[in-house]
Amino acid sequence: MPKLIKERVPTPERPPEERVRDFKEVNLGYTWELALKEAERCLQCPKDYAPCIKGCPVHIDIPGFIGALKKYRDDPDRAVKEALRIIWNDNTLPAITGRVCPQEDQCEGVCVVGKVGDAVNIGKLERFVADYAREHGIDEELLCEFAEKCDGTKGKVAVVGAGPAGLTCAGELAKMGYKVTIYEALHKPGGVLVYGIPEFRLPKEILDYELKKLEKLGVEIKTDHLIGKTLTIQELLEEYDAVFIGTGAGTPKLLDIPGILLDRIYSANEFLTRINLMKAYEFPEYDTPIAVGRKVIVIGGGNTAMDAARSALRLGAEVTIAYRRGREDMSARIEEIKHAEEEGVKFMFFVQPVEFLGENGKVKAVKFEKMKPLDEKDSRGKRKIVGTGEYVTVEADTVIIAIGLEPNKIILEESGFELNPDGTIKVDENLMTSIPGVFAGGDAIRGEATVILAMGDGKKAAKAIDEYIRKRKSS
Repeated sequence: MPKLIKERVPTPERPPEERVRDFKEVNLGYTWELALKEAERCLQCPKDYAPCIKGCPVHIDIPGFIGALKKYRDDPDRAVKEALRIIWNDNTLPAITGRVCPQEDQCEGVCVVGKVGDAVNIGKLERFVADYAREHGIDEELLCEFAEKCDGTKGKVAVVGAGPAGLTCAGELAKMGYKVTIYEALHKPGGVLVYGIPEFRLPKEILDYELKKLEKLGVEIKTDHLIGKTLTIQELLEEYDAVFIGTGAGTPKLLDIPGILLDRIYSANEFLTRINLMKAYEFPEYDTPIAVGRKVIVIGGGNTAMDAARSALRLGAEVTIAYRRGREDMSARIEEIKHAEEEGVKFMFFVQPVEFLGENGKVKAVKFEKMKPLDEKDSRGKRKIVGTGEYVTVEADTVIIAIGLEPNKIILEESGFELNPDGTIKVDENLMTSIPGVFAGGDAIRGEATVILAMGDGKKAAKAIDEYIRKRKSS
């Protein structure tokens, strides 16, 4: 049995005082030597047992790809090629998932090594494999092998939305031999990957490269197509054998409190879209301005709140995150909270906004009620909170609301899907909607969640679509 090494190998990061001045990537990733050292910590659990595989929404053979790194330790190019081949069997976008997945809650959260020490750094190893392969031309060679199977002869499938669910579904179907066309409403594909996640977490250059891989597998991406307006679902069904809906959750939730219409109150969705997709952080070189004042308050406790806060910080503001519960209740990744604190973001806990105060039409402060936690838990396992009747007012000339998103309403209103009570699309156990031949996944069926859960839906839907089409053609 391999020797158990309890402490993980840390990945190099840029120092906070340097990284807050730009939008370049924070985590620098493993070198080959560091990756191999971390790979040695994996106990190589049998594939049929490995908890990490079960904990991964797309079920990557994690012991398999880490084992390849160890097996060919004297030949890093071959090691990475074999590891990447194993990963690509289940996930064609490892450079993305290796950066943005909440591994600590999934594969790493159930890692056997993590029961007695630090879990194996699975996410950073996955990222290493993808980055090394890209930088050394290994994935181009491997892509040719995969592309040979992507002949597009089994049928035609339309995918609506070029976010994580749609991209994954398209890639899996292409590998099965289907001709896939993605219809994207915006002028760039990527969904939340391109408009919601900042450059310092997921460089656009990396995302663009991963998207080009899908195109080399035969996937066609049509941008500026708003399904429900440009084309209808019924029109797609006339041309394609099946349709997958992966339109995500792009409608922001706002606060119904006095002052919500004051200027310089943003939804996090708008704020991050302007910065990420429209490159407002490079104004005036790019044409999209964004007004960020001296004191910014971000309301929320998830990854989106961290992204908005850290982006505002890089634009020169003093930033405070206000959250109505405690630190341990925040849904943001531990790594993102740590990075925010290192960079100088301040936190206020157990405060609920009750009013935005303004002057000359612009926000100038936020009035909060102090909250108190109870011992009782809610349905999500978080402590319930109640108001104390005590209030505090905090100065702010910009407010960013990051309290969640809802599904795209245009396609829902135009297409006649049966919906769940929360407004998401209702699907069966195979992810088929109430419209025969139309499947759905990701945030459109579950509400705002993680990139990897959406990708898991995309993969599951691809298998269901393949089975649906084969049955139709054989009957």
